[in-house]
Amino acid sequence: MKKPVLLLLLCLPLLFCYHRAQAWGFFGHRLLNRLAVYTLPPAMVGFYKANIDYLTTNATRPDSRRMVVPTEAPKHFLDVDRYGDSAAYKMPRRYADAVARYGEDSLLRHGIVPWNVVTMKNQLTAAFQARDTDRILHLSADLGHYIADACVPLHTTKNYNGQLTNQRGIHGLWESRLPELLSPDYDLFSGKAQYLEKPTDAIWAAIIRSHAAVDSVFRFEKELTAQFPEDRKYGYEQRGTQTVRTYSREFSKAYHTRLNGQVERQMRYAAALIGNFWYTCWVNAGSPDLGKLPRTPSENEKLRLEREAKAAAAAPVVSVPGHDE
Repeated sequence: MKKPVLLLLLCLPLLFCYHRAQAWGFFGHRLLNRLAVYTLPPAMVGFYKANIDYLTTNATRPDSRRMVVPTEAPKHFLDVDRYGDSAAYKMPRRYADAVARYGEDSLLRHGIVPWNVVTMKNQLTAAFQARDTDRILHLSADLGHYIADACVPLHTTKNYNGQLTNQRGIHGLWESRLPELLSPDYDLFSGKAQYLEKPTDAIWAAIIRSHAAVDSVFRFEKELTAQFPEDRKYGYEQRGTQTVRTYSREFSKAYHTRLNGQVERQMRYAAALIGNFWYTCWVNAGSPDLGKLPRTPSENEKLRLEREAKAAAAAPVVSVPGHDE
């Protein structure tokens, strides 16, 4: 069976869902967590496959939180260009050192995603050591989200939605529109999870890789916009009961071609990196026997998720600094 066909089968639970663009979007984040499960070794994959629906559904939970919890937003991005040229190579890898250099107010204003990933890596390792099924699943789902965010070029720049260059909307185009349209034809299979000798270096490598792509993300969109009249660049599609204005399929596919598969490569890279972090946390915890753990979340965890979802739906949206869609 060809890989695009296999990917389509993996995507079937996701293809008929829609959510407004946030990070990789509803579709993208859920697909990445789902794909990461299949990178895991035999000693882990049974436990994770038994909970693949939990990991898929809750992949978007951090985005729901950021709309109601002011301290959540900085965990999703790092505006590298706020700190000068080549900043990602020079910034302190320890959060305490970064606070000492820049001040915590500056860090929270311009994003902390790589440091947050390291913190959550430590928390997931502790959850494996404690053999705590609820914490393992909760932290795995959230950690997958933040790692995926670090793999998005637009999460590494102050011009996160093209608002500074008259390209507003490019955020959703790159990380939501293209995957939703084209991912059934992507090759997203990345092989088996690898142990990370230096997890901190791994997440910073993702930031460096993402930021290196920022120039092409903006330049190619601008070049195509000059070639497409307004009525060809945008179109209208039915989303549920709503008719929405969005980037046309023609423009989206032309952008994908101009990027030479960049979104596909970053999705494959993100899925592999999520699996690598999950695997590394498990190994660092002493490789506990997951077959001896409860195979599903507890009733308390299910109730907690229900309460969290209801609170997010009922609470007024708060203003959060940076990277609002």
